[in-house]
Amino acid sequence: MEVINDFPYNVREIENVFIPMRDGQHLAARIWLPEATQDTPLPAIMEYIPYRKRDITRGRDATNHPYLAGHGYVCVRVDMRGSGDSDGVLTDEYTQQEQLDAVDAIEWIARQAWCDGSVGMMGISWGGFNSLQVAAKQPPALKAIISLCSSDDLYADNMHYMGGCLLGDNLSEATVMLAFNALPPDPLIVGDRWRDMWHERMEESGLWIDKWLRHQRRSEYWSASSVCEYYDAIRCPVYAVGGWADGFTNTVFRLMEHLEVPRKGLIGPWGHKYPHQGIPGPAIGFLQEALRWWDYWLKGKDNGIMDEPMLRAWEQDSVPPDNSYEDRPGRWIAEPLWPSNNIQEQHYLLSPYRLTPLSSASEPERSTEPTTMGLQSPLSVGLAAGKWCSYAATPDLPGDQREEDGGSLIFSTDALAEPLHIFGTPSLELEVSSNQPQAMLAVRLSDVAPDGKATRVTYGLLNLTHRDSNAEPTPLEPHRTYRVTIDMNGIAQQFPAGHQLRVSVSTSYWPLAWLPPKPAQVDISFNHCVLKLPVRCAGHEEDGLTHFDAPQSAPPLEITNLAPSKHNWLLHQDLATKSSTLEVVNDQGCFRINDIGTEIHRCAREYYTTVGNDFTSARGETVTESSFKRDDWHTQVYTRTVLTCTETNFIIHAEMDAYEGQYRVFSKNWESTIPRDLL
Repeated sequence: MEVINDFPYNVREIENVFIPMRDGQHLAARIWLPEATQDTPLPAIMEYIPYRKRDITRGRDATNHPYLAGHGYVCVRVDMRGSGDSDGVLTDEYTQQEQLDAVDAIEWIARQAWCDGSVGMMGISWGGFNSLQVAAKQPPALKAIISLCSSDDLYADNMHYMGGCLLGDNLSEATVMLAFNALPPDPLIVGDRWRDMWHERMEESGLWIDKWLRHQRRSEYWSASSVCEYYDAIRCPVYAVGGWADGFTNTVFRLMEHLEVPRKGLIGPWGHKYPHQGIPGPAIGFLQEALRWWDYWLKGKDNGIMDEPMLRAWEQDSVPPDNSYEDRPGRWIAEPLWPSNNIQEQHYLLSPYRLTPLSSASEPERSTEPTTMGLQSPLSVGLAAGKWCSYAATPDLPGDQREEDGGSLIFSTDALAEPLHIFGTPSLELEVSSNQPQAMLAVRLSDVAPDGKATRVTYGLLNLTHRDSNAEPTPLEPHRTYRVTIDMNGIAQQFPAGHQLRVSVSTSYWPLAWLPPKPAQVDISFNHCVLKLPVRCAGHEEDGLTHFDAPQSAPPLEITNLAPSKHNWLLHQDLATKSSTLEVVNDQGCFRINDIGTEIHRCAREYYTTVGNDFTSARGETVTESSFKRDDWHTQVYTRTVLTCTETNFIIHAEMDAYEGQYRVFSKNWESTIPRDLL
């Protein structure tokens, strides 16, 4: 990363400003203000998230916002209502209140003497989600957005549910927000009312996993803020960015297809990170790319960015399986439009253990009686799946799929005679029956090297009760045959000559996805079961393609490390009790932010356990510790959430304890039982 110290504009920072909302509440904002605005107003860029501008995101903010401000933009980093140093209580994600507050903040920014009336929004994850949602509100001053690692569909393509299956990330995300919502504002910003604000948050923010588990099917709860329901409401230009190791990449494809505004898409090899910090690499000069976007749409500079292809993506080369990568070899590819005429759907027929390319000229002979194979996977399948969304807290990527394939049905091609390039979203069509009214399927597409190592390329999940609808699921009629489609996540991948394609199918994928109520045997009938691959025929789209610059940033935040961080995934197996526990360690250590003197320690641990083949033994437990210390101000918060189940219910236990100094000043427990809704 090249650190830039000298910029075209001198910038001063305003540590905190309170922005008034229509209901009298105030949002806290930090501003990077080019000094030139004293004479000439400039466009502004707002980032709007709940992750504490004062301390937790201060490091990321230090590298991003001064860089953009140094090139002539007023950067405004806003704490959402109920977070950081802002008023109020945060009660859920992506609420209408959140979006209305953003509209008010944009209007306030546009009215300031230092702003020329044009505002952009940029953010990753939550900030990418609400950039899309706020754009759909059409605030007049919002002229363009950059949305990174986000989703347009809060039910079908988010950390809660996938293919109608409950994701393990539903628990881990709820844990993150339970901990964040319990953190106090900074007394140096809000004054003596900090303690009252802190206690109000802990008392009223609620247990979000309870809400999310009470909406197990697609409903208005999810669709109200899903912009896929109203693409045409977005009227400003959109730059959508994702990474293949992230959980939200499919959104980029859908936005390119369905939006009717000027738009661009970018997908790299990265996890849940800004692309100039991207892991796996190669990272790119994303801040320079963002400047090109803002210069075009906020300053009217015709720099050619909109003459370039609509969608650019990193086509990954084959690599051996690993739980972490520094870099993924490959190349940039481009498409002028999406969907692209360069993509042709190639079909592969499934027969016992085999994948056979289907051409118009020939089709493998099949028996007049369909062949059927049965499958009931052990609960070990999924322990090498990695995380639904890699946060680059490695090792969180999928390992060698041979460990998973032993409990799966596998279907492989012959060795490829020539390289195969895919770009898009593969799918698998199957004819299946089950001996239970509820069952799930996990499907994986892997690249198998000549030495047998299998690297997962993409995957998909389907709760078979959601085979026709996420809004109105229906039980399976035991032993009745159904035709189902399992969509896999989008990818750009080259399979080399001499390698094999492999499709693996399992009836569990724990703990990436929660288990069905009881074991189910799923039979696959080979009556035109088809793997559909988006095969790319390269043209000349890459000719003359502008290269991305090397990563740059403003100087990093100065900190003093007081205790090291630690990230790990540990698998504990007890052969005597037949229990298996996956432990995820995310200890961010302890450090002091030098310019404000605050010491921060944050640690989270997750435990996912099953015993034998008992599906009701599934248990997820998460524990967090958070500490903020400066002079005589010292607060600590501890949370613990446990999710268990029976065949008919989910059971939640959660607890929170908060300390001021050595004294416990708040304690709360939650207990709830929620019926399983065909899940």
